[in-house]
This record gives sequence, C-alpha cells and structure tokens, in this order.
Amino acid sequence: METVKLNVEVRQGKGKEQAGRLRREGKVPAVFYGPGKTASSIYLDAREFRTKLENLEGSPLIEFLSALPEFNSKMVMLKEVQRHPLTRAPLHIDCYEVDVNKPIETEVSLHFIGKAEGVTAGGVLQSLCREITIECLPRDIPAFLEVDVSRLKIHDTIHVADLTLPPGVKAMQDPDMPVVTVIIPVVEAKPAEVEEGAAPAEGAASVEGAAPVEGAAPAKAEKK
Repeated sequence: METVKLNVEVRQGKGKEQAGRLRREGKVPAVFYGPGKTASSIYLDAREFRTKLENLEGSPLIEFLSALPEFNSKMVMLKEVQRHPLTRAPLHIDCYEVDVNKPIETEVSLHFIGKAEGVTAGGVLQSLCREITIECLPRDIPAFLEVDVSRLKIHDTIHVADLTLPPGVKAMQDPDMPVVTVIIPVVEAKPAEVEEGAAPAEGAASVEGAAPVEGAAPAKAEKK
C-alpha cells in the first residue's frame, strides 16, 4: 500500500475548550504514541486528512511531515478515529508509531469477486466473514484481499487456507475457518389447502343447513 504523508503540528494545552477551538479552525486533535513512548498531543489539518485518507480502504501507512525532528518522518498507523455521529467528521485521531522493519498484525477486508457456479445453479452466496487478521511488515499491508468465488458450487466453501496472500503476508486465523460458501436457498412451505367439496373430517362440527345424517336422532327443539 502507498505511504500517505500528513503534516502535523504540536498541540498546546488540553481539554474540551482547546479541542473545540481547533475543530472550529479546521483542525483535528490527535495523539501520537508508540511502544515505550510517552503520548504527545498533536493536531492534523481536517481537509488534508479527508482528501488523502477518507477514500482509502484498509490500514494505510502514514508518514509525518513536521518542522520538529521528534515528529518528522515518523511512520504511524491509525488506531482509532472518533467521528461525529451525524456528520461523520473526524473529532479525534489516535496515531500509533510503527517500525517499518518489524512485522505487525492488522485487519484487512475481503473482496469477493466473480459469480459462483452455485449461484447460477440457484444457490445463494453467503459470506461468513468480511475481514481477517494478517501479519506482515507495515509497507506490505494490502488495501484488501480478493477472493475469487467463481468456481464455487452449491455446498462448496472457501477457507482461510485457500486464500491467495501477497508475498510476506501471513494469515493469523485458523486455516480451517470458513470464509464464504454457497448454500441452497430456504423456501418456506405453504400450508396445505383443503380441496373444494372435500368431506369434513370425522368429528367436525356440522354446518347450519346441512342435510341430516341417515339414522341420526332428530334434534330436539330448543325450549323458549
């Protein structure tokens, strides 16, 4: 995945008031931390963040650009992005420093491509997971993994072990974990319809106006 470069600045002061002022100025409060590193308060430009990152899928690798040497050229990944519940605008960002020479674990989404043979035969494609955990060097993290389902017949399943992974990328899930399958669609059974003119079941209540049964005692008149 391509490395994204973002400008960062040191954030002076803390608290909701200061964070609110930054947001009104088009900035996003953030925190920068890593293994054995004290967290630092920084901020990013909101427009730059949206332009460079909002449409990217996966876990992009980010390189900091700063006039301060303690931040410049640092490589980070986004651990968490807090967003406004309505506008989805970023409110706060957690930036985690990574060593590009050491493998890390992260999540990567699955893209199912092709039309399964079983779907053409009347089955239904059922995805059993949308992402898996992988381990690789930060620069080798793929944006997503493609899973070709075109050869799947009804009852066929693709497992983690069947996935085609890029060089240097290792799946961390159980190899036997199912990823996608083709199932037979479930059809609800309709209630049995009574044939027109069929005789009522034995013991069924008589219908008003029905002819008397031969040999049956006449009904007693109701006393008024």
